[in-house]
Amino acid sequence: MSLSLTWQHGLHFKSGPGGPPIEFESSDPNVLSPMQALAHAVMACMSMDVVHILQKGRHDLRGLTVSFEGERAPEPPKRYTTMHLRFELTGDVPEEVVTRALALSHEKYCSVWHSLRKDVVLTTSVTIRP
Repeated sequence: MSLSLTWQHGLHFKSGPGGPPIEFESSDPNVLSPMQALAHAVMACMSMDVVHILQKGRHDLRGLTVSFEGERAPEPPKRYTTMHLRFELTGDVPEEVVTRALALSHEKYCSVWHSLRKDVVLTTSVTIRP
């Protein structure tokens, strides 16, 4: 994989040619910060794993939303120390199947999660609506 970023102004960067469009900004609430992008990447990676596993098992998944809450270290580098992902699923899917899919993502499949420090604490919760 080869990607690039180009400095625009201040602390604003934009993806370069050859990759999908994305922008980063340190302090603009309308543009992703690198830490927000990291949180989105963890959410997306684990969500994709869960959807793939549930679809492969032919479960009746009709919707999935994930939200993120994280705590960061008070001193630089202000890395994430904890991450909590809250999964809300719609469909007729047994909770133990979702729990197993999350465990597989966390323990084996999610490449984003496995690229982070080992001392980050990750927790998840699940709500299933018919």
